[in-house]
Amino acid sequence: MKILLVEDNQEQASYIRQGMAESGHHTDHAEDGHIGLVMALNGEYDLIITDRMMPRTDGLQMLRALRAAGNQTPTLILSALDSVDDRVEGLRGGGDDYLIKPFAFSELLARAEILARRSPVTTQAFQEILQLADLQLNRLNREVSRAAHVIQLNNREFQILEYFLSHPERVITRTMLLEQVWGYNFDPQTNVIDVHIGRLRKKIDLPDSPPLLHTIRGAGYKLSTRP
Repeated sequence: MKILLVEDNQEQASYIRQGMAESGHHTDHAEDGHIGLVMALNGEYDLIITDRMMPRTDGLQMLRALRAAGNQTPTLILSALDSVDDRVEGLRGGGDDYLIKPFAFSELLARAEILARRSPVTTQAFQEILQLADLQLNRLNREVSRAAHVIQLNNREFQILEYFLSHPERVITRTMLLEQVWGYNFDPQTNVIDVHIGRLRKKIDLPDSPPLLHTIRGAGYKLSTRP
């Protein structure tokens, strides 16, 4: 899940980003509603999480502008304003859910994952089970198996495999992996990609099974039943 977090409180933003990363999700951060609006209009996100009261452009102003522009990304409003009128105003202003501060991260995560299923970025193509040959990934319970053999992956390996299985038989470049899995750009020549691919290959390409994860020299990688 790719999230846009719009939050002017740096401590709160760091807390949410760390929790989402530990749960296998990537979060881009905007420090106010003005920056958040620009990022939301120029990127594709499964979910927006926004504070309500911020300098320059507040959360509701940002949301109204987004909806007026036709952007329907599911949005969760975070706010210390807890009256019924406040919540109603937030929902009528374009929010899909409203969570009062302070909150438990487990509740934030649960609400975020539910909202993301409605995302126009993911809804059309969302599949609970992704599969190629006898390799299977379950997005909801985060289980991976091949030929009925359960494979243990860390969060980053799971994200990489999920991206490959979402684009089977397609060459995936290092830059695509950096942008879609890591969520930021840095030197595509770094070996961080090769290290993670090497570890993932050892786990999914079993000794008695035909290889599925192939290196395409000079181009990138491909998850395919064919070399």
